[in-house]
Amino acid sequence: MMKLRLKRFGKKFEASYRIVAVNSTSRRDGRPLAELGFYNPRTKETQLDVPEIVTRIKQGAQPTDTVRRILEKAKVFDLVTA
Repeated sequence: MMKLRLKRFGKKFEASYRIVAVNSTSRRDGRPLAELGFYNPRTKETQLDVPEIVTRIKQGAQPTDTVRRILEKAKVFDLVTA
């Protein structure tokens, strides 16, 4: 099963995250199938590749709880049902 999850990168105590599509059995920082966006929790900055995220969700990718909240704030799920 494909998942949309966060991949940590950055310095110690200054973490940033990439939103990636991965197999559910792979490690958190393993090689992703695709990088779909960026999230910085310190500045609340997000950059999303919305068309690619919509495509992955339609293919059956399941977002984790944290990624789901980020996508809901960006109103991505409105585009999936349309």
